[in-house]
Amino acid sequence: MRVVVLGAGGARKTETSIARAVRSLGHECRLVNAVTWTRYAGPFAPRTIRYAVESFDPDFIVLTRHAILAGESELQALLRGRGAAFWYFDLPPKPAVLSLARLVGNLYVTSPGQVERYRATGVEEVRFLPQGVDPVRDRPARTAPADLGCDASFVGSGQFPHRYAVLRAVSAACRLQIRGPGWEGAPAELPIAGGAVHGRRLRQVIRGAAISLGANATAEQDRESASASNRMWRILGCGGFYLGQHVPDIEGFAADGRHCAWYRSAEQAAELAVHYLGRPDERHRIAEAGRAHALEHHTYARRVELLLAGRSYQPPAPAQTSV
Repeated sequence: MRVVVLGAGGARKTETSIARAVRSLGHECRLVNAVTWTRYAGPFAPRTIRYAVESFDPDFIVLTRHAILAGESELQALLRGRGAAFWYFDLPPKPAVLSLARLVGNLYVTSPGQVERYRATGVEEVRFLPQGVDPVRDRPARTAPADLGCDASFVGSGQFPHRYAVLRAVSAACRLQIRGPGWEGAPAELPIAGGAVHGRRLRQVIRGAAISLGANATAEQDRESASASNRMWRILGCGGFYLGQHVPDIEGFAADGRHCAWYRSAEQAAELAVHYLGRPDERHRIAEAGRAHALEHHTYARRVELLLAGRSYQPPAPAQTSV
């Protein structure tokens, strides 16, 4: 099969991981960066994007949200007579996202709780497909600089006050470092250690922290069934010990005390951080098992295989926990 991935581009982008996964399955693949073409080709970008896709003559097109930059009329022409799927990685149904989803008619969302919401808006086919691990990109760092050494780290955007309670509780219990964009207006007591980190630096941050913390951005995410942040997949793939927010059915992805640890409140997050900091051997065993589990069951190749076959991800029954 010949597949085009149409969206953003760059080594850090999910589209690159998808294209790599497509090739690992034995398909020919071209990644078309609609963002770059729009930046440099200006008003000629839609036509240029269409040519970049059509010259490859794909059988199937995987679109991400940036594909809308190609323009509706050009996308209609590209999709005619071809298989296609739009894979959307965020929660809110924004107007541009809905327009693209209706145009493609085949939408994959990363939270099963969003499936019926999008169907109700008129999208013909909506399926559940979480993100995953890219074994090439998401791998353990060999070493980490001394300044990244800490008990716990959190990497994420700072414009979400919903995260503050968990971060306050954990920072009061141990040495926490917070990194990411948008923390300029955060409360003074939160230990902001730096801005955005990507690539090798992110892998070093995960390596340097005894615990890599997850914290949902909104209360809506706390209630979303089997809603796994891409942060979790990055941490598991990089060999970190993941302490994340428990949501309904999340243990179908990773078992508490076996592959990671789940907390149900800010207070419990702090308690578990202290618990696992005092048990380094157990923490290392869980981190290793979490990475092995992710590489076996949760790679982008496994996700793309389902997408190209027109199938949804079916979460397994939650595993028995060990703590």
